[in-house]
Amino acid sequence: MEKIKQTAITEKTNLHPRNLDRFGYDFEQLIKNCPELKFFVSVNEHNIETIDFSNPEAVKSLNKALLVTHYEIQDWDIPKNYLCPPIPGRADYIHYIADLLASSNNGIIPEGETVQGLDIGIGANCIYPIIGNSTYGWSFVGTDIDEKAIQNCKKIIQDNPNLMDVISLQLQTESRFIFKNIITPEDKFTFTICNPPFHNSKEEATKSSIRKINNLENTRTKNPVLNFGGQNTELWYEGGEIGFLTQMIYESAKYPMNCLWFTTLVSKKENLSSIYKTLNKVSAVEVKTIDMAQGQKTSRIVAWTFLSGAQQKAWKF
Repeated sequence: MEKIKQTAITEKTNLHPRNLDRFGYDFEQLIKNCPELKFFVSVNEHNIETIDFSNPEAVKSLNKALLVTHYEIQDWDIPKNYLCPPIPGRADYIHYIADLLASSNNGIIPEGETVQGLDIGIGANCIYPIIGNSTYGWSFVGTDIDEKAIQNCKKIIQDNPNLMDVISLQLQTESRFIFKNIITPEDKFTFTICNPPFHNSKEEATKSSIRKINNLENTRTKNPVLNFGGQNTELWYEGGEIGFLTQMIYESAKYPMNCLWFTTLVSKKENLSSIYKTLNKVSAVEVKTIDMAQGQKTSRIVAWTFLSGAQQKAWKF
């Protein structure tokens, strides 16, 4: 007797309540909007439709389908070997930022283009600005030290006219800096957003990728196909995550009135104590830590501001 695939979806309670993928993937609708996805969808041993998340083409196709279905994107692609981030986790970060902004706005999530985010390390995928604009109408400036990544984002914007006036791009020409050359004295960013490099070196990044693929496939391999891809600048930074974030915090203190909330993902929990100490050194007025799930692992957002409560309430959204 032929197995009947299950369409009943278990709620992913670890995702944000407003996350459009909280109740799983509607593959029928996704394939309707992105026919190429059907070549990657199969029924697993639990009779549930899924894809092989260790296959980079399958992951990219799923992302494309989700962007078309949920986020008003007509066409989207990334070059080979560039980071292909899981959409639900990226959407969660945007939703938690919306909640953070609401905390400075009498509990109301501010919407519209006057809310401007600064995406540090936009990559080739342009994911955060796409989700933030589609969901809340926000505008973005995206920066990266990789010119090829910036050029691909330009193509994504050109291929989706609704993004033309709400996302601008800037190449960071000095790789050791994060906000320098980017934030001008006149700028008023509502928030910054960042998914920093996790690793100290290329070797460390490769070992981590092998572990991730082994977990997905439940096998052992020394030469994994990296399903989420990633260039050197996306995956590692001299000094690792803590080195990158320490630099970010010290630089943020030079622009205390130019941004309401500075935020970043922090992958490694053991880095938090050092981050808090550095934020104390630069006299951050308020620091918040928001726990969130990112696929198979737990992550968190650290947010800080140099503005007092009264200054936050006076901020013009």
